[in-house]
Amino acid sequence: MPKRQLGPHKSLFSHSQAPRLSYGYHSRMNVAKSGYRVFSANSTTACTELAKKITERLGVELGKSVVYQESNRETRVDVKESVRGQDIFIIQTIPRDVNTAIMELLVMAYALKTSCAKNIIGVIPYFPYSKQCKMRKRGSIVCKLLASMLAKAGLTHIITMDLHQKEIQGFFSFPVDNLRASPFLLQYIQEEIPDYRNAIIVAKSPSAAKRAQSYAERLRLGLAVMHGEAQCSESDMADGRHSPPSVRNTSGHPGLELPLMMAKEKPPITVVGDVGGRIAIIVDDIIDDVEDFVAAAEILKERGAYKIYIMATHGLLSADAPRLIEESAIDEVVVTNTVPHEVQKLQCPKIKTVDVSMILAEAIRRIHNGESMAYLFRNITVDD
Repeated sequence: MPKRQLGPHKSLFSHSQAPRLSYGYHSRMNVAKSGYRVFSANSTTACTELAKKITERLGVELGKSVVYQESNRETRVDVKESVRGQDIFIIQTIPRDVNTAIMELLVMAYALKTSCAKNIIGVIPYFPYSKQCKMRKRGSIVCKLLASMLAKAGLTHIITMDLHQKEIQGFFSFPVDNLRASPFLLQYIQEEIPDYRNAIIVAKSPSAAKRAQSYAERLRLGLAVMHGEAQCSESDMADGRHSPPSVRNTSGHPGLELPLMMAKEKPPITVVGDVGGRIAIIVDDIIDDVEDFVAAAEILKERGAYKIYIMATHGLLSADAPRLIEESAIDEVVVTNTVPHEVQKLQCPKIKTVDVSMILAEAIRRIHNGESMAYLFRNITVDD
């Protein structure tokens, strides 16, 4: 059969037979591709409340999903709506059951990835295992492991707040936005602490001095540093320099013997700075086991401070923290809602909460619209 010859302007279809794309259908596809959804990665009251606050500020509905534990404690996630071609934001707060929360986040991210979501952004205000970001003896850097797991599960971006160490951002193979809670805590100090001009900012250890200095400079207040406090988590005995045990091998090369280091001896606790007759405001990023804070408050009280506040971003408040705070010389503990702590607040009226959903919502909006995040880091220096 001879081949049909086409003219220079001819088509196999006539004008009436040519397939047409509906403009309405095409525009709907564009809208779907440019849309976004916000999901809650667990069904706890605190996570759902934070997710609802964020979605209310954004003017969107919370995504429909079900996250639950089966009878054998396996995590199951069911996404109840289409996410194809959309930017998906997963809100995940970290309750006391940290490992379950991590699995919820991993399983939901993987479910969204296999459902053809365009981008999957984790909104994790408190990043778990952030204290395990350094080598300890023969242990592992668990924070690096978690970063790799999140990337493998399908996350393409993370929004978090006040990482324990800023260098943690280097563990990730995708962008990390490390927001700051200090503007909200500074505003609380100015508006809720009477006579805050008579206050002094206190670093309960030399390692917290940079953060305390930033607060002091912004509030135009003095600075005090406590020295001599036991810091087991930062001890040189656990960072690998004593592994393997220092046993002198006389059968080796005697010329390679290293000089022995003198053992460290902690000095008695001292306070560098005058806190007499002042309001002492201790600032830190995490308040978990509160024994150190209670001991610091006792020292400050002995030195003449008449009111003692603690300002921290993440209020983990583990174990007997509420009872110890209630019985201590601490007047008030102020934390943000990055970590659920409603039960602890019922046990201790001294615990106050600052809402940071505003900055999380703004970060979501800017990332989705491709806008610069610089506005959220105004006047933020490297040391903050």
